[in-house]
Amino acid sequence: TQALLKDMAETMYAAEGVGLAAPQVGILRRIVVIDVGDGVRYPSHPELAVKGSRSPDWVRGEVRRLKKLGLEPIPKLNFSTAHDAWLGEYGRMVTTKPYYRVCREVIRDAAEMFDHPRFLHIGYDEEKTHFQRGYQCVRVDEVWWHDFLFFVKTVEANGMRPWMWSDYGWDHADFTEKCPKSVLQSNWNYSDLDGFDLSKYKPDARRLKILKLFLDLDKAGFDQGPCGSNWKSERYKKEGPAVNNSIAGLVKFCRENIAAVRLKGFMMAPWANCLETSNRTNLEGIDLFAKALDA
Repeated sequence: TQALLKDMAETMYAAEGVGLAAPQVGILRRIVVIDVGDGVRYPSHPELAVKGSRSPDWVRGEVRRLKKLGLEPIPKLNFSTAHDAWLGEYGRMVTTKPYYRVCREVIRDAAEMFDHPRFLHIGYDEEKTHFQRGYQCVRVDEVWWHDFLFFVKTVEANGMRPWMWSDYGWDHADFTEKCPKSVLQSNWNYSDLDGFDLSKYKPDARRLKILKLFLDLDKAGFDQGPCGSNWKSERYKKEGPAVNNSIAGLVKFCRENIAAVRLKGFMMAPWANCLETSNRTNLEGIDLFAKALDA
């Protein structure tokens, strides 16, 4: 596993600026999730591009190169209203016909540029008022579900499987009932300060909600790719050890509590860029995952 991840790390840095959101680490598959956003020029909407954005032909060439290396590149377009600045003015038109049209067209473009991949990661994380203060658009309740199901159907209509961050389920008990089972779930846990023993938490503890969602998703029959990180929160910087090794705890917890047939792999999200200045952080996270998976 460590050799496998070393190959992935070398490929990440050879990508010359394509932002890597997180590699999914599996036994049979090696997946690199690439956060596309405004980093490419979409054929249908070139106005979304920023200075330095890559051309469609460059993306197609990079996809071919990664595949030759035995990697499976997966596009990520985050449609959460907390993370959709890449949509420009359309990000302020949520739940309107122009918004749906643009989103439908860039999803189609991503499918074509990535040679019709198995998955498309739609993001959809941190979409609640607490995270959206300072943003111009917020959607909740039935409007949230309406738009979410639009993205699920649109991704599937383009021959891909939707993949999402699962944190909406932390505070919405009906999430596992309403969400289509076809959506690959990546619930995330970035800390081990309070451990993985659910019995020690108060009923309203945020961390209990996070850990319990892994169990609820499994009980409901969802495929999962749990996400860990060596990123440090402010609390972790004050109270935690020098290295955030919540990854080991996450791998152990998920292997013990998620059915093997539904545990499709793990994601590592260091939340650092792919420049040489972040080499240490990114490689550290990969090494921690390698050790956890080999344990």
